[in-house]
Amino acid sequence: MIKTQFGIKDLENLSNVKAHTIRIWEKRYNLLEPDRTDTNIRKYDLQNLKKLLNVTYLYNAGYKISKIASLDPAQMQALIMQNIDGIDSEYLGNVFKSAMFEFDGELFDATLEKLLEKKSFRSIFAEIFVPLLNEMGILWHSGTIDPSHEHFISEKIKQSIIVHSAKNKKTQIDKNAHLFALYLPYREIHEISLLYANFELISAGFRTIYLGANIPLDSLKHILKTKTKVIFVTYLTVLPENDNLEKYLKDFQNEVGSKGPSEVWVLGRKAKNNIKNSKNIKLFREIENFTEKVDSLSNP
Repeated sequence: MIKTQFGIKDLENLSNVKAHTIRIWEKRYNLLEPDRTDTNIRKYDLQNLKKLLNVTYLYNAGYKISKIASLDPAQMQALIMQNIDGIDSEYLGNVFKSAMFEFDGELFDATLEKLLEKKSFRSIFAEIFVPLLNEMGILWHSGTIDPSHEHFISEKIKQSIIVHSAKNKKTQIDKNAHLFALYLPYREIHEISLLYANFELISAGFRTIYLGANIPLDSLKHILKTKTKVIFVTYLTVLPENDNLEKYLKDFQNEVGSKGPSEVWVLGRKAKNNIKNSKNIKLFREIENFTEKVDSLSNP
């Protein structure tokens, strides 16, 4: 069943306001109106959650809780809009959370379009989507959100990357430009960051072959039957397991690297392991390191 009611611990996780503080605000200022179970346990609906996210924004902006509690929803929204300096990442992150809980694709799209009036898609991904995805992962594992919520927001972000990759693709691409083949290893399914790497490469004017998730190492050899001098790009989040990472990279060198002048660029959590770069293996411990490398190749 999809979650539409939340315990006070869920509200704490989603708003970063301690449960003790939420109880005080509720008691002193009648800030939220939870339902009660037969055993007197508080249960909050989506409207309570959205209100708390707005209250938290204004409280962090320096307003006293007594003043915030006296506002009706329209006044609260107007005050928020007055206090947004340019485009505020915290507030818009909360708007995306609201879109997630209500499965509101139109709200997600409208918020993204508003952001794009002031920020590049690269900035939006780094400043808003990455922190949001990290938070969603924690909330999903803690049981605060349902998997359907996490899947909804992840798929919306995937779609936005695909759309902007198509928009940014150069009409004329140098046939001599570097060729990149992007893939995730067998049984690895966390695809968002790989899609974003593809966005960066396409935006820089490079040729890409996007293979996607769940690709066995042996399958990469087929690329080299028709293409030469390929740079493979992979994003390792969960697999291969740490004990097998060094073996996986050696297998790449033996099974793929030996078939032609190819490299593999490794991004993601696994790239932070104590593995060194070699002749045809490059590790990027942060996505910023990858984008800097792409920029340097496109603007030598």
